[in-house]
Amino acid sequence: MKKTVLALSCALLVALVSPLRAEDHSLVRFDGGIGVIPISNVTVVNGVTTASRNVVRGINSPGQIWVISRLRADIDTDGRIKAAGRGLLLGGGNNIGLNGGQSVLATLICDAAGTQLFTTTTPVPLDASGDFEIDDMLTPTPTACASPVLLIRNGTGAVWFAAGILKLN
Repeated sequence: MKKTVLALSCALLVALVSPLRAEDHSLVRFDGGIGVIPISNVTVVNGVTTASRNVVRGINSPGQIWVISRLRADIDTDGRIKAAGRGLLLGGGNNIGLNGGQSVLATLICDAAGTQLFTTTTPVPLDASGDFEIDDMLTPTPTACASPVLLIRNGTGAVWFAAGILKLN
């Protein structure tokens, strides 16, 4: 009798959970973050030093280093993005360890050329510890994303502070 009840309970649980898993509408996920280092390359030719900005898919870096201790983001096929960042702070200069009074947006870029941009519309302020939460819709709504890059940008969208690490599984 106990084995029968256990077997029926297991079958019922599988029947209830399977439809929930089938409802996964995830487009892409990110787990972990990389803070920006504004300079990507320095060359010296005939005594002339040239520094190249750290541009990611057409988006410029800021003038100062930023660090991030944690970043997670889930983006659904309907364009909903839920992202949480911890410790997005200046990593150099006189205001090191502070949030620079910044607000942030999230931008998903889906092609290597940087032409398929999907961005949140409402800037979210960084708290004193550099923490933020984004619960918004991307505009326009992405339908597919062949080459995903997630950038956390300043509130005007002019520069990026951090990038998400793509979660493959």
